[in-house]
Amino acid sequence: MVRRAFVQRSLVEVLLPDGDKLWDPALRAIDEVLTDDGLVDQVVEALGQRHRQSRCRGRLGTPAEVVLRMLVLKHLFDWSFDECEREVRGSLVYRPFCRIDGERVPDAKTLIRLSHCLGPEVLKGLVARLGAVARQRRVVRGGRLRVDTTVVETNIHYPTDSTLLADGVRVLTRTLTRLRTTATAGVVPLRDRTRSVARRVFTITPLSRQAQHEPVKVRMRILYRELMGRTRAVVRQAERALRQVARGTVRGVGLAQVAVEDLAQPLRETSGLVRRVLAQTRARVRQGNTHYPDKLLSLFEPHTEAIRKGKAVKPTEFGKLVKIQEVEAQFITDYAVCETRVPDQALWVPTLIRHEALFGHAPRLAVADGGFASRANEQAAHDRGVRTVVLPRQRRNGRSRAIRAALKWRTGCEGRISALKRRHGLRRCRYRGLAGMERWVGLGVIANDLLVLGRAGPSTR
Repeated sequence: MVRRAFVQRSLVEVLLPDGDKLWDPALRAIDEVLTDDGLVDQVVEALGQRHRQSRCRGRLGTPAEVVLRMLVLKHLFDWSFDECEREVRGSLVYRPFCRIDGERVPDAKTLIRLSHCLGPEVLKGLVARLGAVARQRRVVRGGRLRVDTTVVETNIHYPTDSTLLADGVRVLTRTLTRLRTTATAGVVPLRDRTRSVARRVFTITPLSRQAQHEPVKVRMRILYRELMGRTRAVVRQAERALRQVARGTVRGVGLAQVAVEDLAQPLRETSGLVRRVLAQTRARVRQGNTHYPDKLLSLFEPHTEAIRKGKAVKPTEFGKLVKIQEVEAQFITDYAVCETRVPDQALWVPTLIRHEALFGHAPRLAVADGGFASRANEQAAHDRGVRTVVLPRQRRNGRSRAIRAALKWRTGCEGRISALKRRHGLRRCRYRGLAGMERWVGLGVIANDLLVLGRAGPSTR
């Protein structure tokens, strides 16, 4: 059953009367912000939708206030779930901050399950509520707007066709082994080819550094044919096992049948993904097509895209494109995780619309980098009431002092993105799936905004 908070505070405050002196001033200010009922109400509503009767039945669950504060603390310091549990359990500061005090600290698995309840809509609502709090405290006014995009990488290894095929063989073989052990009737066909595949991958890897030589190309083509042949054999084994499960020749008794059906679903999904990898490998090896459409870059994060942002250190990044928009005081008012790669120019008008929805008026100044620049975007901003629009288009001579100042202010967005990646973990997403990417980015933005509010000091009302 959903709880808002623990019923009563413990004796920690009595046993440690000067414990407030251990608190960091910014953390004390963040604690004051998180007492806002609008924030906690949204988390209570999200936890109430976990199951049909979560609000009125079942044993008492982890309070919504504790869930919110522990997730904030986790992303504020870029901890893992295990680190968050350990730090909160052993700290006389984090226990009262999370409103746990002498109660039991939720373990990492519980926090993982509860964090899945906070979907993109809930996190966007929390960011909007923090924006309202910032306006009440006069930290932001919405007079200036800057926007930029970045790439948040998914948690994958560098994608090559050979390693993707090896991943597919390993996962399919592992799942078939579990299915063979679980089934109580019927025989699951299985021949373990992981060692044979691994030997060919280890041979391909050093040869790929000398692929410009014709004899090496011939040798690699032979190895890839052998690798694809063994991968297709494993896929056929998986598809044969799926047909046997569908016909009922491979089944379990009682609860074992539920486990068999649960294993059949990931086996079917992985087989389809491996078929896609085989198709793109065949197109590259046999036809020389290196621009295969809808290329799969990971079996575990299939939504990953290859994005080029023109960086010399890392020319190609593997993840999702994320838009970050800010106002004064380095406060992030909105973010967006793009499902597919879109040009920066297409994100300009939705940014202005979102700003007007949050503040009720257009910004006085709107600025972005050259990726957003176009005459249509400039005209759209002026039509919406923006007085000064600065979208540089390779013209550097004749810029006024105001435009130069606006461009200097715009560079702060680069620093904010750098801080998000270094401090709050947006360099690489550790959560699974596209929903996990939304949750990772949203919680990182919330941690950044709370830190801005905490450093701004107490309320001036």
